[in-house]
Amino acid sequence: MTQTHHEALPQWLRPLADMLDSVEAEQLAPRFPHPPEDARPAAVLMLFSDGERGRELLLTERAATLRSHARQISFPGGRQDDTDDDAVHTALREAQEEVGLDPREVIVFGTLPTLWLPPSNHAVTPVLGYWTSPRRLEAHSPDEVARVLPTPLDLLLDPDRRFSVVHPSGWTGPAFDIGTEVPLWGFTAGIISRLFERLGWARPWDASRTRPLPE
Repeated sequence: MTQTHHEALPQWLRPLADMLDSVEAEQLAPRFPHPPEDARPAAVLMLFSDGERGRELLLTERAATLRSHARQISFPGGRQDDTDDDAVHTALREAQEEVGLDPREVIVFGTLPTLWLPPSNHAVTPVLGYWTSPRRLEAHSPDEVARVLPTPLDLLLDPDRRFSVVHPSGWTGPAFDIGTEVPLWGFTAGIISRLFERLGWARPWDASRTRPLPE
C-alpha cells in the first residue's frame, strides 16, 4: 500500500482527489448521514484503475447465503477488526481476503466521510484507492463474495443504464444496470451516484425511469 499525493494518480482521477476535503456526509447519504454511537466501525474500498476496458471501478457481487445484503453489488470491505490500525487497513485487508487484492499495488489517496448503514448498523468509511497493476481477480471468500466485477466507468455513466428503484414503502434510490441479475442499488449505488454527480462526471438521465426494488 502506498499513501501519496495526487501527483501519483492518473490525470483523470486527480479532480476526485482534489475535492475530497470538501465532501460532506449529507451530500453522499442525505437520509442517514451520521452513524449513532453504537454503530460498528467498518470500511469499504472504492478502487479505481485503468483496466482492459478503460477506466474501471472494482465491485463485487455478495454471496446469496449472507444474512444481510445478500446478492447485492458492493465494494470490497467489511467490519473493522481489533487488530486494524484504521479504516484504510480494514478496507485493504478485507479486499485482500475477499478478492486477493495485493495491498502493495494500491495507492490510497483519501477517504470519504463515515456513513451509516442502518440495516446492519455499521459506520462505514469509504477508502479511495488507485490500483497500479490491474488484472483479473477471483473471489477468495465464497461465503462472502460470489463474483468480482471490474466495472467500466463508461457503463456507470451511461444515461441509458440509470434508473431509480422503488421500495414498497415509497422509498426511492439510485440504481445502475451493470449487466447483473440484481442491479447495483442501495448504499453502494448512492455513494457512486452522488459522488460522481458532485464531481461533474454524471450525465443527464431520465429521472422518471423506475423499477421495483429487487426481492
